Amino acid sequence: MSVPRASVFVVDAHVARAAAGALLANILDHHPGARILVVAEKLDASESYSLLRLGAKGLLTYAEVREQLKRALPLVAGGGFWVPRSLLSGFVDSVLKGTGRRRIQAEVSSELSRREQEVLSNLLENLANKEIAGRLNISERTVKFHVSNLLSKFGVRRRADLILLCFQQRGAAS
Repeated sequence: MSVPRASVFVVDAHVARAAAGALLANILDHHPGARILVVAEKLDASESYSLLRLGAKGLLTYAEVREQLKRALPLVAGGGFWVPRSLLSGFVDSVLKGTGRRRIQAEVSSELSRREQEVLSNLLENLANKEIAGRLNISERTVKFHVSNLLSKFGVRRRADLILLCFQQRGAAS
């Protein structure tokens, strides 16, 4: 089946999880850089993490669509992520419990300064700027400078997007 080109693919995950995963894989096979927003009745943690690892850039429940779709579509189309904060936090924790953090650091280490690598490592632990500053013995303003450089180098606008992008890259490399 031919998959048409779109700026954002909106996938209704009302179907079985395996079918939604197969659809995401099919879209990404035909359009590797595709931006996919998944809509479902409800999003439990394990299903959401699976969809994010498969390449979904946005997650919404049917109840959220009316209010949030207008904001989510342009963000996802622009390369960002739209994920409920509670799911993002849990996703980051689940990945950090795995073995992928060192691999993420190795993949980007050649393009980043030592301090950027340290800041990124702390961002991947979901630490706030103030906490990173304390750990690295630098000012909060310096942390903001490094975070800004990281966002620019990775081509994302928000730290949440950077975190998800790093974990998705890790998932693709596995």
